[in-house]
Amino acid sequence: MSRFGKKPIVLPQGVTASFEERTLTVRGPKGVLSRTLADDVAVTLSEREVAFAPARESNHARALSGTYAAHLSNMIAGVTEGFAKRLEIEGIGYRVEARGNDLALSVGFSHPVVMSVPAGLAVSVEKNVIAVSGIDKESVGQFAAVIRRVKPPEPYKGKGIRYEGEYVLRKQGKRATA
Repeated sequence: MSRFGKKPIVLPQGVTASFEERTLTVRGPKGVLSRTLADDVAVTLSEREVAFAPARESNHARALSGTYAAHLSNMIAGVTEGFAKRLEIEGIGYRVEARGNDLALSVGFSHPVVMSVPAGLAVSVEKNVIAVSGIDKESVGQFAAVIRRVKPPEPYKGKGIRYEGEYVLRKQGKRATA
């Protein structure tokens, strides 16, 4: 069992957790998140703490207890602070535009790539930076990865969509031989 999974997780002020029919629900100032848990994990809820323990002795149950503890801490962080990912677009003529609930990317193709923003996420655009934010860490990261996959950065000029602060290893390109 992981060390993180052995410790009970303390709920901050303003956050409540409930566990009914194998579904763990966390409520906070920014919203509500829920996750269905497997039968291999026993959940103990007290007034301000949640503890996970393996329900049976197996490696899978021990691993799941630590995993669910990490999921719960991410859910708590999401309903209190939220999560955000920022992406940069680099390239001449590359643009992005937010159109209501859609995101239009002009990144060198013959047509703009239009993507619909999933429910529960907010996307804002300022110049060449796309900010994806929401309370669910998984959906924020997944949508940011889908946006990046439209045009990943290429190694010669560095054009494309990248995460903010991501380092792209550059290649030299062709050399003139004498």
